[in-house]
Amino acid sequence: MAEITVLLQSALICAATWFLWRYFRHIFVKSPLDNLPGPPSQSFVKGNLSQLYDPHGWAFHRELAETYGPVVKLHGMFGRKILHVFDPKALHAIIVKDQYVFEEATWFLKTNMLAFGPGLLSTLGDHHRKQRKLLNPVFSINHMRHMLPIFYEITHKLRDAVASRLQDGPGEVDMLGWMARTALELIGQGGLGYSFDPLVEDKADAYGEAVKQYMPTLYSLSLVRWFLPYLTCWGSPAFRRSIVEAISQPKVQKLKLIINTMYQRSIDIFEAKKAALQKGDEAILQQVGEGKDIMSILLKANMAASADDKLPESELIAQMSTLTFAAMDTTSNALAQTLHLLAQHPDVQEKLRKEILEAQENGEDIPYDELTRLPYLDAVCRESLRLHAPAPMLFRETRKDTILPLSEPICGVDGSMISEILVPKDTTVHIGIMSSNCNRALWGDDAYKWKPERWLAPLPHAVEDAHIPGVYSNLMTFLGGGRACIGFKFSQLEMKVVLSLLIASFTFELSDKPIVWNLAGVRYPTVGKDSKKPQMPLKVTPLKEDN
Repeated sequence: MAEITVLLQSALICAATWFLWRYFRHIFVKSPLDNLPGPPSQSFVKGNLSQLYDPHGWAFHRELAETYGPVVKLHGMFGRKILHVFDPKALHAIIVKDQYVFEEATWFLKTNMLAFGPGLLSTLGDHHRKQRKLLNPVFSINHMRHMLPIFYEITHKLRDAVASRLQDGPGEVDMLGWMARTALELIGQGGLGYSFDPLVEDKADAYGEAVKQYMPTLYSLSLVRWFLPYLTCWGSPAFRRSIVEAISQPKVQKLKLIINTMYQRSIDIFEAKKAALQKGDEAILQQVGEGKDIMSILLKANMAASADDKLPESELIAQMSTLTFAAMDTTSNALAQTLHLLAQHPDVQEKLRKEILEAQENGEDIPYDELTRLPYLDAVCRESLRLHAPAPMLFRETRKDTILPLSEPICGVDGSMISEILVPKDTTVHIGIMSSNCNRALWGDDAYKWKPERWLAPLPHAVEDAHIPGVYSNLMTFLGGGRACIGFKFSQLEMKVVLSLLIASFTFELSDKPIVWNLAGVRYPTVGKDSKKPQMPLKVTPLKEDN
């Protein structure tokens, strides 16, 4: 018995020693990152994380780019180093050339695995590539053409719903709420072959409400996310669930309810979809989307796939939750942001309306090719996505020591010029999406100004020559490389359809309530700084009363 006790004590001491060395050795060992410029740490425990995650920390993020340059040293928990990077050559290395060295952060993967299951946002390497291979065909331009009638039908319902609430004249409408409901129905019918919301009643679907609350709730627990890789290693899933049940903190219990709601609805939809496919073509044609939706095509492709390429049901269900969250939250908030900007710039709104009305022959819906080529509509969308990227917080983590190349040398703290950086294994890298999209050296002195006209002329040579590695318009908004946003064409088409119908039917103005945009994994608006409820009321006037 005594020998066993000694062995257990020795094992515990070894484990504790390993943990302390693994996660605190940076305190005693000089890092090659120490010579990089950056803001001072606010505290040993949190470093700069409170500033980085501050919902109103836009000024801090701008300061990183304006004051410290394209590679910035930040301080994480307990003095760990974090790199904020927006140097174009370094970004190319991170997301393209050495993307398997700079992998998704472990805490990010663990969070998504707990929330959505083994979907695109939770997997790495060959596993991730296998999933994308099966999904890529349903996000092609050809498939987007098939989606257009569904998109228009849903957006007509949105237009009628807003109009029905303005029968007595101009009124205040929470456009974020309607954008969220519409985006959910768009991904529901176009993505899952399922209707969540007929867009009639003044009540959103419970699933949609859960998705909308997920990011603000998770973001309020941001520091906890950094511990998830370690918490998920303890015990069985049942044991971990009992621990969560025992935590009385309201935010934790709210997050648990949100995740449960998303997971259960995904299972219900999947089982109904699978049952229809097993019954044959007639049952499929009776479903929403008539079998042309993403999940129907994916299920068929999975049934026909070889054993090596086939995905288990758990992964198909996870794709449903992942795609619904990713498509709904980002697109709805991007649409809300664009309407808010148009309300602040009535001259731009009127110019956009003129282009759209001229393209609508006798009020008919604009065909795909013409809609995607409307120059000013395209410019408004691009500029909104440049200046206000919906998902501005993305991280990577180095899986081994590596060299990060730079486009131009930077000045170190000791005055020396640095042309490349040795980045140690396990370093967290914050991809500077906002810093890259608003880089004055590339976009000019008006980089922080919302100016759709910049897209109607050739872009500055500096932008073209920088070779930004993003998949969309020299921007990092949809990322790039093997983990670029798979649905960015889907999102663009949604935005253009919704804006084309809304701007042709209504004018949008600011209400007397102050709209504040909060920094988060997906940015979101609230009324005032103190509110935690996502909403964006605007004054809306039917166009016929405007003339």
